[in-house]
Amino acid sequence: MDSIDRAASGLTEITGTTDSRKVLAHARRQADARNFDDVFIVDVDAHVDDGGNWGEITQYIEDPVVREAANSFGDGTRKGAFLNGVPGLQWQNVWGRIRHGRDQITLPDGSIETAEIAMARSSMTQMALDYQVIFPRALLFLGMHPVPEMEVHLATAYNRWLVERVLPQDSRVKAMLYLPFNSPAAAEETVKRFVGKPGVAGFLVTSSRHKPVHANEYMRLYAMLEEAGQPIGFHAHHNWHDEYTSQLNRFLSMHAISFVLCNLVHLTNWVINGIPERFPKLKVLWIESGLAWLAFAMQRLDNEYLMRSSEAPLLKKLPSEYIAEMFFTTQPMERTNMKLLEATMEAMNAKTQLVYASDWPHWDFDLPSTVWDLPFLDDTTKRNILGYNAASLFNLEVPAAYRQPAQAAE
Repeated sequence: MDSIDRAASGLTEITGTTDSRKVLAHARRQADARNFDDVFIVDVDAHVDDGGNWGEITQYIEDPVVREAANSFGDGTRKGAFLNGVPGLQWQNVWGRIRHGRDQITLPDGSIETAEIAMARSSMTQMALDYQVIFPRALLFLGMHPVPEMEVHLATAYNRWLVERVLPQDSRVKAMLYLPFNSPAAAEETVKRFVGKPGVAGFLVTSSRHKPVHANEYMRLYAMLEEAGQPIGFHAHHNWHDEYTSQLNRFLSMHAISFVLCNLVHLTNWVINGIPERFPKLKVLWIESGLAWLAFAMQRLDNEYLMRSSEAPLLKKLPSEYIAEMFFTTQPMERTNMKLLEATMEAMNAKTQLVYASDWPHWDFDLPSTVWDLPFLDDTTKRNILGYNAASLFNLEVPAAYRQPAQAAE
């Protein structure tokens, strides 16, 4: 649609600099129409523009040699310094028709507020959110970095930037901090260093990596998280460089498969190797893989387990029963077949284990209405998924206005 057609229709073009309040104008209308300001809502997956703030983040690198090298990276802007992403394969904006990434808010001159907090506050207002849990974007590739110690340097800098610069500005914004999982000892130090810091809601593993989650070298890390009452999350991402996914020739195909495959592998190892039995109080969250894969995983693993239970000696019940005790995010919720979605939610015990996620500001983000408008959910289940389950998972304080015990997840 050219500029004349847009003017005639009343539509305005959304660009990379469009104020996010305009991008989410329809979200605010939805919130008003559904009285979402009277519903406790937690968004457990929104992304910050770590790549766009990379020049600031690299100042938090603690090794002076690596920090100085980052400062002189490329043309001196530090843009992308030491990251391992492949910009040429980022086709998520569908050839310019769907914007991907951070839309802008113009901050007043002299403002000490970060753009990330301004974006968070804006999206929380527009979507009627009470809390928002934020994740990185550029660092989602970092688990595949060929230099393990570089993952540690960059993850620590990012975590410090969040804890020292971003999170103190608004108590409603929380974060799961990045675990440099390829270096178990460094991951343990990350937990020791940051657990209990204001705004830290848990710890994150980016799932695009080739480390088996059941390896003995991670047991101490899991024990630490369980003792501290901190959840561990596995955030899916695409990886076009695995041998299987490298055969795919469209981003559509890779996005559909890769975001599921990485978490499917880790969840299978997690269950079959008895991690839930070894750490029964450790809360685990699987992020941004949608829901359609869960029915497959539960039925497939149960079927195999019943034929070869000797290979999973730590298990005391069916794999599906352990999966139904884990937490999962809604986004991207597959809604093309409501009967399948309803059956999946029943199988994975959505009433207490499913948590709402927007994935804002990515191109495929979901609004709270995607949950609220599901015809087969009762009111209690909708409210649990939109907020109360997340409060239980992250130990969030529920504002007094929302405290209705009959609706809270058990």
